Amino acid sequence: MMDETTYLLIITVLSILLLLVLVMRLKIHAFISLLLASAFVGLAAGMPFMELIRSLQTGMGNILGFIAIVVGLGAILGKLLEVSGGAETLAHYIIKAFGESRTSWALMFTGFIVSIPVFLDVGFIILVPIVYALAKKSGLSLLKFAIPLLAGMAVTHSFIPPTPGPVAVAEILNAPLGWVIGFGIVVGLPAAVVAGPLFGNYISKKIMVGPPDFVEYNTDKVLASRKDFWMILFIIVLPLFLILIATSLDMVVGMGELSGENYWVSLFQFLGHPFAALTIATLVAAYFLGIRKGYKAKQLLEFSDRALAPAGLIILITGAGGMYKEILIESGAGEALAQLFITYNVAPLFMAYVLAVIIRVIQGSATVAMITSAGMMAPIIVQLNISDPMKALICLAVAAGATILSHVNDSGFWLVKKYLGLTEKETLQSWTVMETIISISAFIFILLVSFFID
Repeated sequence: MMDETTYLLIITVLSILLLLVLVMRLKIHAFISLLLASAFVGLAAGMPFMELIRSLQTGMGNILGFIAIVVGLGAILGKLLEVSGGAETLAHYIIKAFGESRTSWALMFTGFIVSIPVFLDVGFIILVPIVYALAKKSGLSLLKFAIPLLAGMAVTHSFIPPTPGPVAVAEILNAPLGWVIGFGIVVGLPAAVVAGPLFGNYISKKIMVGPPDFVEYNTDKVLASRKDFWMILFIIVLPLFLILIATSLDMVVGMGELSGENYWVSLFQFLGHPFAALTIATLVAAYFLGIRKGYKAKQLLEFSDRALAPAGLIILITGAGGMYKEILIESGAGEALAQLFITYNVAPLFMAYVLAVIIRVIQGSATVAMITSAGMMAPIIVQLNISDPMKALICLAVAAGATILSHVNDSGFWLVKKYLGLTEKETLQSWTVMETIISISAFIFILLVSFFID
């Protein structure tokens, strides 16, 4: 007769298969699919009906109490950067600082910075005209400039909060954002270099493609001043800086070298909490990129409304991931998974990466892959008593796995194809390979960092 642990493991596997069928075959929205998969695990595990309902509510409420605020504030901050022309200003001055011979490196750093507050697809659409202009001026392939820009954006989009993906995974796995930001930069930048300037230089010699016929770029566009450039850079980096300071203070307090009751320590811990850090950055942006640019309060309200529309979708999917995690824990399936890890001595980093890879390749959405994989890893982390730095690395392993092999079932694939005027084959050779290089190289760097972490 089948023992309880084996039964719970089978239920967990079947829940993933159910999720994939609902999303891919039946085209049911990821939010509903995650809800149904969560309910399946609970009912199959024999949870009482009302206990199942309470667990679903708890899972949703616990994660949304954090995610809704962080993603909402981040979306408004990104919208202000978009409407003020801040992204173009950053690109202009960074390219100018690097010089013409190192434009691809400048574009990688531009994408890396801009994608911190701005969603990848929005940031790419804003900056792609600059790529067109550079390709036209140089006579080189569009991919020479587009791939580095996309690599910088893709790395930040996947690895560095406050972008929604890593924030959601960090909250599900209970990993401090400061550690995720720090390690995200450490493993993300080298991965962006390999997939961006280095691979971009190679693939641009294999695929010669010019700016699409349907585009125009106004080279006479008036950009903000150098003073505005520094202000924009300050606004983007400010929340990251505050969060990192708070994380550092938490470490010092934890080691007993400072008291958490010290007024200044408590103040900076408060200012560095993601709620406070993003609120401060958003208010500063509203003044300098909004009011100082001539926008009225009513216009700023309209910008906020437009920013929160796409953010709402991400928030709901993340909440559904929280439900899935809670049901795995309450049903005992998470404990069964943890026991399997212990029995076969499977490294959590490796399993987190593999789970995200499988789900990403099959169903296409990086967000769904990250949320589902994190939901499965959360109860395992609880059982194994893993340190905060290692939790952050597991978050990044999930993000790396969910980045791999973007192809025809991913909306990002078609966005790049359209705006770069590529064929499906050329998009697979460039964008898909770039995403895969980011995934594999980032995971290698994550493994290297893990050797120095307890």
